[in-house]
Amino acid sequence: MRAMIAAAVALLGATSPGAPRVAERNVVVRGTITDRANGAPLSDARIFQAGTSVATTSNDRGEYVLRLPATDRDTSATLQILRVGYTRDSVRISLRADTVRADVALKPSVVMLSEVVTTAAGQPAERKMVGFSVGATTPSGRAAPDPESKFSRERYARITDNEFLSVAAEPLSTFSVDVDRASYANVRRFVAAMHRAPPKDAVRIEELINYFPYDYAEPTGEHPIAVRTAVAVAPWNPSHHVVRVALQAKHVASTDVPPSNLVFLLDVSGSMMQPNKLPLVKESIGLLIDRLREQDRVAIVVYAGAAGLVLPSTRGSDKERIRAVVNRLEAGGSTAGGAGIRLAYDIAKQNFIAGGNNRVILATDGDFNVGESDDGALTRLIEKRRDEGTYLTVLGFGYDNLNDQMMEQLADKGNGNYAYIDDIVEARKMFGTELTSTIYTVAKDVKLQVEFNPAAVQAYRLIGYEDRKLANEDFANDKKDAGDMGAGHAVTALYEIIPTGTTADVDVASASKMRYQRVASLPRGARRDELMYVNVRYKLPDARSSRLLQQAVPNQLTATDADFSFALAVASYGMLLRESPFRGTATLDRVVSLARDGLGRDGDGYRDGFLKLVETTRSLEGFRVGSRDR
Repeated sequence: MRAMIAAAVALLGATSPGAPRVAERNVVVRGTITDRANGAPLSDARIFQAGTSVATTSNDRGEYVLRLPATDRDTSATLQILRVGYTRDSVRISLRADTVRADVALKPSVVMLSEVVTTAAGQPAERKMVGFSVGATTPSGRAAPDPESKFSRERYARITDNEFLSVAAEPLSTFSVDVDRASYANVRRFVAAMHRAPPKDAVRIEELINYFPYDYAEPTGEHPIAVRTAVAVAPWNPSHHVVRVALQAKHVASTDVPPSNLVFLLDVSGSMMQPNKLPLVKESIGLLIDRLREQDRVAIVVYAGAAGLVLPSTRGSDKERIRAVVNRLEAGGSTAGGAGIRLAYDIAKQNFIAGGNNRVILATDGDFNVGESDDGALTRLIEKRRDEGTYLTVLGFGYDNLNDQMMEQLADKGNGNYAYIDDIVEARKMFGTELTSTIYTVAKDVKLQVEFNPAAVQAYRLIGYEDRKLANEDFANDKKDAGDMGAGHAVTALYEIIPTGTTADVDVASASKMRYQRVASLPRGARRDELMYVNVRYKLPDARSSRLLQQAVPNQLTATDADFSFALAVASYGMLLRESPFRGTATLDRVVSLARDGLGRDGDGYRDGFLKLVETTRSLEGFRVGSRDR
């Protein structure tokens, strides 16, 4: 008790009017962040003062400037430095001067993977440890392990390229729209960070195309989405054409976006310890916190062995409270993903906002290995909560155990989208823009059905969307779930067609010979001025019945604008990475030429980044797509 009284007296004395005042000032810290192995400058490194929210990021030259509030009594401070693919580092600096220099060289992080070989009796006979960095080689100088090899735990669903179909036998093509963009960031991680070609099944061409923003005209009528079409010669096969079918959702001003009820479900298990996992998750959420409004609410659920609520639903204006909880998160333990999802949905339901954006945001590497891990049970839970009005967004982080297959499936079932965050730049794109603007759904269960005119088209194939195809009868079935479109979202689909009268130079799947049925012959006088007819079905966010939007596509080539040229470049690149049997004469040289023609107004630099990625692809060992690119 005496000690407490003495402390109180001392405190009163320190703050009394007669006590000497402590001068406050700012200490400017400057420095450069570099790679310890080769001295190269590192951009997008996060530098922050330990125990505070004071932080900054290094620029393209690795330089940073950080202003630290200090008093005459402060003599030193600790800086923490985080960068994806590098070991976390810290440095102690003096605060006695007004300007301080602190250069830091980061060490590339090394991932340790283990393989256990068991005997027939089930006992471990041999244990091998394999270490590799995020760069092209291991510390021993050998190439990093092949992600498709026995050392990798990354999981991807098998993709088989869509074939050409005969219009006479299959005149309808039906699929659900897809606004996922994870594949592009994941491909970039393989090419730019790991310096190797990605597994073929990691390349979903429709996600590569839809990663980039396009300047499509806004809808002007009663529908919240508009159909925009164009036709061009296929750059990889001059005897074929490509039809672009684009859907553009209306934009909603940020002031008009309904309030959000967000529940973050964060994986804090042991597999999330790496710098490009939980530390990047925390940085990413920090970007979103600054954009939250008072009417928004945020809760945080974590799971690692058991699930727990670490932040009850909190107003978006209480930023410091949210930030403090995020900063305290640490990784450790095993993963009970199923229990965490159930708790997150319960919290979202308790704080449900009628007419608002109710969403669970799962951030994980997808390593569900303890607890409820059955895919069927999880998807049934997500579908049930989706029907109640709470959607799911899935964000993938990290590498070596990325469960791409499961995360894509969960997002599809939850009427949400799946994104992969490979660095702080991608985090800015997702958390700084998309989660605060395009996350609000303006059209749900969006389906697209194309009817081809046999007088103008003899065969077609849909480029990508292999796992989004629907039975033709599902188009008018309002009970059949499909993808959603958020405010400002655009969806681009490409059809490669063989015009009628052109000799087919590829195999075309057609109906087998039948005893009783016969494909109808083309009637005389059939109109040839239309290539196809586009039908779109969607529901308004609070509706149960769908609405129909229709548009004919003229049978004529149109001017290839910058957006179309760029989409063709990305499609060609995807086919080359997949070694698609339909890539024709595509080369990386042609991809670069198309992409340069399509740069247009590249304010965010995403298209220029694609060009750099293509140039990096040239140097990948073992990347073979034809003699010109060897």
